Amino acid sequence: QVQLVESGGGSVQSGGSLRLSCAISGDTGRKYYIGWFRQTPGAPREGVAAIDLDGTTTYEQSVKGRFTISQANAKNTPHLQMDSMKPEETDMYYCAADTDTLAVVVGVRNPQGNVQYWGQGTQVTVSS
Repeated sequence: QVQLVESGGGSVQSGGSLRLSCAISGDTGRKYYIGWFRQTPGAPREGVAAIDLDGTTTYEQSVKGRFTISQANAKNTPHLQMDSMKPEETDMYYCAADTDTLAVVVGVRNPQGNVQYWGQGTQVTVSS
């Protein structure tokens, strides 16, 4: 059992950047795969990025080259760096953890049933 708390959301202009953080607490003796997801109200939650224990990263096609996921095991604070943001990326962003790879749910809609732990989400608003 772990708890995830996202932070770093807020408002940014189109083309700007935000850096999201995911504070992890609880059973940190385990190793967890980390993923980031986003969801527009009324729409399915979608996988954006994932990182494996060996550092291998996977990105949804639309964010590839602009978003960067990182894992800092010693600090238990993974990050999602989001650059060149677009208004259509105004969403609630969620951090997630699992004991198995989350790469398989990147780009997948409605992944909730396949993910063990979720954060509460942080709102990101991109203005034009």
